[in-house]
Amino acid sequence: MLTRRGFTGFASCAICAVAGFIATDASAETASPAGASGFTRKLLSKMDGPTPGYVTLVMEVEIQPGVIVPRHTHPGIESGYVVEGNIELPIQGQPTRSLKAGDGFQIPVATPHAGGRPSDTKVKVVSTYVVEKGKPLASPAPE
Repeated sequence: MLTRRGFTGFASCAICAVAGFIATDASAETASPAGASGFTRKLLSKMDGPTPGYVTLVMEVEIQPGVIVPRHTHPGIESGYVVEGNIELPIQGQPTRSLKAGDGFQIPVATPHAGGRPSDTKVKVVSTYVVEKGKPLASPAPE
């Protein structure tokens, strides 16, 4: 049974933009996002599932002031929760959202998205990604 607390843990996720990142133990902890200086992430937990062939990653993402997250996609669902700061989140096919601490979001599979106008303060998000094992967590999306 999925409790409200369990769902919140599953759904608390982030702005990911980690182009070229492969969802493996080593790269999840050490790979730096291509062309994303001022963007860091820390692996908080990893588990197989929710079905065979998939992995669920929970990460803390920090975006430094003035950094724009490049447009990208994920081969799975991204769910996020803004812990600190404010950020614009343009998701293809949806109006751009202005998010602040306490706001959550979800991004459908393979849907291009980015960080909009850069923030003048640090942004911290907790992200959950559910992706196929061995697939890139994020890939650049065409403009």
